[in-house]
Amino acid sequence: MAATAAVAPSVAGKQARRPCWTGTPEVYFTKAVDNSRLVKVDDPRRSREMKQFGTALGCLFFLVMLFAWQHFKAIEYGYKIESLRAQRDSLTEENRALNLEDASLRAPERIDALARQLGMQPPQAGQVIRMDMALPNGNTPVMASIAPIAVVSVR
Repeated sequence: MAATAAVAPSVAGKQARRPCWTGTPEVYFTKAVDNSRLVKVDDPRRSREMKQFGTALGCLFFLVMLFAWQHFKAIEYGYKIESLRAQRDSLTEENRALNLEDASLRAPERIDALARQLGMQPPQAGQVIRMDMALPNGNTPVMASIAPIAVVSVR
């Protein structure tokens, strides 16, 4: 051993020479191992860690699904809002068109012209009885009157 210790410092400064033959080749043989009689020992610490990991993973999955659900519901509600706005605009336009048609059909000149085409005449004096007159107070007496009513029958 002393000889090798003395040689080592002199070789340390130079590069060590590698031999061309490294030894016998390694040969591996398979051996069947029967593990059927082994019994696994429960590790409570490992079991607790796996339960905690599973719980944390479940919570993370729940939060991701909650975020995705909210996101897709927001998109769905956006589409519904846009369709309802379009429907509101079309109904507003239809309402405007119907108001214009109503105004044109209520024109007094048009009604008078249609009445004259049907052979109608303007009412005579005293023929028109106004029903929208203000009623007198309930405590004051009212004079009864008979207004002549003309009955027109068509045969």
